[in-house]
Amino acid sequence: MPVRVLGISGSPHRHGNTETLLDAFLEGGALAGGAVEKIILKDLDYSPCRGCNACHKEGECIVKDDAIPLLEQVLSADCLAVASPIYSMGITAELKGLIDRAQYIWARKFILKSLYFTDKEIHRHKGVFISTAGLSWDNVFDAAFPAITAFFNTMGFEYYDNIIANDMDRYRGIRGHPTALADARAKGKEVVRAIERMSRD
Repeated sequence: MPVRVLGISGSPHRHGNTETLLDAFLEGGALAGGAVEKIILKDLDYSPCRGCNACHKEGECIVKDDAIPLLEQVLSADCLAVASPIYSMGITAELKGLIDRAQYIWARKFILKSLYFTDKEIHRHKGVFISTAGLSWDNVFDAAFPAITAFFNTMGFEYYDNIIANDMDRYRGIRGHPTALADARAKGKEVVRAIERMSRD
């Protein structure tokens, strides 16, 4: 069975720098034999978390919209690539809204204790964060990392690596960057092969 690679694009701008970088990663995963799929968050219909804590009682979200089947799909992926450009020094509202909606998964793990991932399961499920930023600052991605870490932890994924490229203003877009797209393709191949090796062990 091929490695299932799910890419989630949190950018509201179609085919921009971040989605293009995600596409390169998914292309590499497909070249390594992975079964890849891309989800565009802006095309889905979902609401922010209401903070009602109803999920703390039954482990289910009372809001029935597109976020729920997507989060269940995430749970079945072997590799999760989460992509967001940096907006106002953080991830996009689209992606943050989805992460917040994973509260019901968090409740199953930490309140109801009905969901548990072994260390081996987590190690075999790889999460990759993909991002671009216009600014040249080395710390421009720092505020994004905690939310991504929390999402991977909640969903049972090892935070495997980042594929990040800043200074997009100077490069005039991701296609002007000398190495980013090739590096993303290489990382896609690498992670699929790493999961395949672990599955054989």
